[in-house]
Amino acid sequence: MKVCIVGAGGIGGLLAVKFSQAGEAVTVVDRGLHLDAMRSHGLSLKMADGTESTTTDLRVTGKISQAGSTDLIILAVKAHQIADVAADLSPLYGSDTSVLTVQNGIPWWYFQRHGGELDSKRLQKLDPEGLIAQHIPAERILGCVAYPACELAAPGMIRHMEGNRFPVGELDGCVTERATTAANLFNNAGLKSYVIDDIRAEIWLKAWGALCFNPISALTNATMVDICQHDETRKLVINMMTEAQTIAEKLGIAFRRTIEERVAGAEAVGAHKTSMLQDSLAGRPMEVDAVIGAVTELGRITQSSCPTIDSIYACVSLLNNKVQQLGVEQPNKSD
Repeated sequence: MKVCIVGAGGIGGLLAVKFSQAGEAVTVVDRGLHLDAMRSHGLSLKMADGTESTTTDLRVTGKISQAGSTDLIILAVKAHQIADVAADLSPLYGSDTSVLTVQNGIPWWYFQRHGGELDSKRLQKLDPEGLIAQHIPAERILGCVAYPACELAAPGMIRHMEGNRFPVGELDGCVTERATTAANLFNNAGLKSYVIDDIRAEIWLKAWGALCFNPISALTNATMVDICQHDETRKLVINMMTEAQTIAEKLGIAFRRTIEERVAGAEAVGAHKTSMLQDSLAGRPMEVDAVIGAVTELGRITQSSCPTIDSIYACVSLLNNKVQQLGVEQPNKSD
C-alpha cells in the first residue's frame, strides 16, 4: 500500500517506521531539522521495551505535492496545523484515496456524516471558515484514535513510551472494506487495530481524559501521576470529566468506563508528560481548541453547563498565547 504520512512527530514517526518495516511504500512529509535528519540518516525508533531500530527505506519530502498519488493519507500533524496543509492534499487524491486522522481531542469532522439534526454542523473552534471541510471531503475520511504515547526525542529519533492501539471507524458507523484494510495495515505492522461502528464514542473515551490532563499538566508542569495523586487536582479532573460526560451523553455517547476507572488508567501511565506539556515546555503552539475548546463549544450546542471546563480553557488558552509570544525553547527532558 502507498501511504503518505503528513507529520512525522511522535505518532506519525512511529507509524512511518512500523509501516516501512512491514513492507509498505511510505512517504513522509515534514520540515526543518527533523526532515534534514531523516534525509541524512533515516528515522530511528526506540520502543518502550528498549528495542531500537532505524529505517532508511522511506521517501522523505518537505512538500506534500511531491508525495504523488497515494492509497492512504495519514494526517499526523497537530490539530491546529491541519488548516495549513488541507489545501495541499488534493494532488495526492486518487479515486479511492482515504484520509485517516489521528489528532488528539475532538476532530473538525465530528458532525460530518453524523446523521440527525446536527449533521454537517461545523465546529467554529476547529474549522471556522470551513476551509478544512472544503479541501478534505467527508467521504474520504476514516476516523482513528491513537492511544500510544510517543514523542519526538530529537531530530530523526522517535521515543515510544507505551501503548499500541489504533481503532479505526467510518464516520457513518458502517463497517467497510477500506476500514478493514486500514486496520489490517496497523496489525501487519505489529500494532493493534480493529474496526469499530462508533468512532465518536472511542474519540470521546480518549478525549475525556485529554481535556483534563493535558491543560492541567501544561498549567502546573505536572505529569499524569502527579495530577492523579494530588487531592485537589484529582477533584478538578473528576469535576471536568463529570461536565464532559453530561455533554457527551446529550450527543448520544455512552461511556464504557466510569470516571474513577478512567482516572485510575491515567494514573497507571505514570510520570508521563502530556503532549500539551511537552509543547508548552518547547515553546510550541498547543492543541488547545481541539482538546478542550471544542468541548466548550459542544457544551453550548447541547445547552450544558460546564463552568470548570470553561475556566481551565480560559487559563490554558492564555498560556498558549504567552508561549507563542515568547517562543523560547526550554528544556524538554523526559522523566
